[in-house]
Amino acid sequence: MKILKIKNQKANIKNQKGDAFFFLLLLFAFCLLPFDLPAGQPPLFREIAAETGLNFLHTTGATGEFYMPEIMGSGVALFDYDNDGDLDVYLLQGMKLNPSEQAKLKFPLPKDQKPGNRLFRNELVPSGKLKFTDVTEAAGLGLVAYGMGVATGDYDNDGDVDLYVTNLGANVLYRNNGNGTFTDVTAQAGVDDPRWSSSAAFVDYDHDGRLDLFVCNYVDFTVKGNKPCFAPTGEVDYCSPSSYKPVPDRLFHNDGNGKFSDATVVSGIGTSYGPGLGVICADFNGDGLTDIYVANDGAANLLWLNKGGGKFEESGLMAGAAYAADGAPRAGMGVTAGDIDNDGDDDLLITNLTKQGSTLFKNNGKGLFDDTTVDFNLAQPSFMSTGFGVAWFDYDNDGWLDLFAANGAVTLLPNLRGQPYPFHQRNQLFRNEAGRQANQRTFREITAEAGAALQLSEVSRAAAFGDIDNDGDVDVLVANNNGLARLLLNQNTTKQHWLQVKLSGVKDNRDGIGARVAVIRKSGTLWRRVHTDGSYLAANDPRAHFGLGKDAVIEGVGVVWPNGSRELWTNVKVDSLNQLKQGTGKPWAIK
Repeated sequence: MKILKIKNQKANIKNQKGDAFFFLLLLFAFCLLPFDLPAGQPPLFREIAAETGLNFLHTTGATGEFYMPEIMGSGVALFDYDNDGDLDVYLLQGMKLNPSEQAKLKFPLPKDQKPGNRLFRNELVPSGKLKFTDVTEAAGLGLVAYGMGVATGDYDNDGDVDLYVTNLGANVLYRNNGNGTFTDVTAQAGVDDPRWSSSAAFVDYDHDGRLDLFVCNYVDFTVKGNKPCFAPTGEVDYCSPSSYKPVPDRLFHNDGNGKFSDATVVSGIGTSYGPGLGVICADFNGDGLTDIYVANDGAANLLWLNKGGGKFEESGLMAGAAYAADGAPRAGMGVTAGDIDNDGDDDLLITNLTKQGSTLFKNNGKGLFDDTTVDFNLAQPSFMSTGFGVAWFDYDNDGWLDLFAANGAVTLLPNLRGQPYPFHQRNQLFRNEAGRQANQRTFREITAEAGAALQLSEVSRAAAFGDIDNDGDVDVLVANNNGLARLLLNQNTTKQHWLQVKLSGVKDNRDGIGARVAVIRKSGTLWRRVHTDGSYLAANDPRAHFGLGKDAVIEGVGVVWPNGSRELWTNVKVDSLNQLKQGTGKPWAIK
């Protein structure tokens, strides 16, 4: 079985062009691990990037100097840039960090792949077939820079999704022109940051109906100031963030008319910072105001509680969300928020380094958190992985949020010594067992039984989540560092019911980012927030997704809009996408 799989991988690789794919051939020989599926059961996910035309190979630009940014990228966005009803894909690329170096790239791009970021249009609508077309040049999104992450949101409320791209160096805001093209408006918008930025998020923190922008910044790295670092064995290796000084994050307030002002200082955000990598925005304490949580690499994580009036207060330590239970800082990379126990509040999970494990902070409903990683059986399975992209998502539509983590090391793995790129690890899938056993507080890793797509061992970074084929379940797009992008198509066969909600704001921002959506049913109310942020360097599907299990009928869908208004719709359809416009529902008094 294993030999057959390796042969199939080799055959697939030979069909690709470019010298870089020969490196992948060597890597894949070590990547495939044996697995077993129950007899007659199709794999939970199937990798379909190549067959759908999503051909993208990321390069680090490495020449042998071990510049730290090489091991940290890259990002990805799932967003409907052309408003046709399906999710398109934007993938970020690296480049040679020091053009003056005479050394050749260790891992060059294939000859048929152009440098720079790439935009792929999804042809699902109206063709009915999942297929991607590279439209980068036509759209004007072929930025050649050292790309890191991406955030999506309609900052000007004109009905088209815009892009914010973070880089090592100048960031870029692209305004969607509504005709398939984008314009760089960074300078006039006033949202540039010349430092090493990582994840970013659009968020309406003052609830004025316009999306503001939060930008995580990492460390003060320059090519000229590159520091030599070494593995315990004495081999040259990538540095940890402690080798460089952290730099402050940024908060930009949307002033309207296409312009932002720097609110970092006046908001209080500038009073604390660390090596920021992941960011997520949600109302954690239930006061109706959107808070901001930042995962810092090797330092205390930050919980910015929104105090109203444009002010924030850092409360991570007091809230129990700054450190793990042992009081030690973790190497926070990715972060996700979601209601894992269906009690109506958002819980947090942060991915960390190998031999640290992920950290699960359970919310008590008032913005106070407990480290329950061990309680939920996530400590041991995540202990030997370095996690980045991550999300709570209901892959099997049973009404309980499951967990996906994209993994890949940042320093040399001793067991991979001698391999071309000795940092690869398997990604992981965890099933929430609460939906299968009453009062069961645990997650069970099901990576080994999920199929071949979850057996690949690569250096995964960003992961974006959304219903790419519009069939009612959540798919996963993974961006690999120095590797191929992977599209994991959800092949859920449980036949459980589902519902999706796409909001249209009128008084609030156009996509309702920051709204809380409730599906009301006799078996219990489910809450999800509308967002594109989270994971790591990624932007996600803004449609709120609900697995409903066996519930073929619901009582209604309620929305708590960012401005605090509440509406109820009772004419919603199960097993379908429901588009809800602000002001068309009934007044809703939450019971």
